[in-house]
Amino acid sequence: MDKYELQKLRDLPIEGVAQRLGLRVVRHKCLCPFHDDSHPSLSFSVKRNSYRCFVCGASGGTIDLVMRYQNMSFTEACRWLADEAGVVLSNPLIRPPLTPPTQGENIPLLSRRGQGWSDQPQSFDPSRYNRFFERPWLNEAARRFLFEERRIDARVVRWCRLTSWRDRQGVDWLQIPYYNIEGKLIGVQNRNLVRGASPRFRFPSGSQCSLYNLPVLNLLRPGDELWITEGCSDCWAMLSAGHKAIAIPSATLLTKKDAEQLSIIHFQLSIQFHMYPDCDAPGERLFLQLQQLLPGLVHHQLPPGCKDFSDYYLTKVSQ
Repeated sequence: MDKYELQKLRDLPIEGVAQRLGLRVVRHKCLCPFHDDSHPSLSFSVKRNSYRCFVCGASGGTIDLVMRYQNMSFTEACRWLADEAGVVLSNPLIRPPLTPPTQGENIPLLSRRGQGWSDQPQSFDPSRYNRFFERPWLNEAARRFLFEERRIDARVVRWCRLTSWRDRQGVDWLQIPYYNIEGKLIGVQNRNLVRGASPRFRFPSGSQCSLYNLPVLNLLRPGDELWITEGCSDCWAMLSAGHKAIAIPSATLLTKKDAEQLSIIHFQLSIQFHMYPDCDAPGERLFLQLQQLLPGLVHHQLPPGCKDFSDYYLTKVSQ
């Protein structure tokens, strides 16, 4: 890894990195995960691309944030950031292969502790995870989250092949597969189902969790509408509302690879793009950014009191 690659990782938007770690950033602040925080005291400087807590003193940049939050070494944090942002490293250091899990065992996660690192590159191995999505199974926590809290249509859950599992500590996880347009598994996102738990998300090494629900592009016809949402949850809500939709990871982490893929979709398909930006500054900035890639992108305004489309969807299904 040379200094130019290292600088790319340091230049990643700090708020986007925080959101990928599962932190909720509002007006450049969030609850500090490094001490018992009840009022947002972790502040982000977009200009300096850094974070600082004015209570416990935690501070640093993108790599420092990942190291401290994920309890990772410098090399592990760089690898995690590179995987998340699609940055190709010339000499990536990664962990040795883990033994594939047997039935009932934990699924290996990116931030699993106690593993050494080797100098042999390791990419995402879909064969280790495909079987978990062939016959999806939802435990009680997953069913409560999807059907009671989020009110997601059961047909959407089946289409997205959502499944669940429980780790050795008794923590329930929702497991979300990412497929490319050909239907090949390219990544897995594990979402912690314990409210307020940290970390909120985990990713197997090498997972390409960028644009979500790409197989829906095969269902589009000329003149159809395609909705762009932020994150999987909004995408499930949009699908449940009867719309075709894809999702980007977050409002502050639109990678070059994602932008290129959206441009290709725009030029290859004669469709109309629509979006409900999140009701905050990052959401509006994202819309303007996407509008440059997709000139015909239609802006829709969320009703007062709704912070994102999931909120809006819940108000509609509750009526």
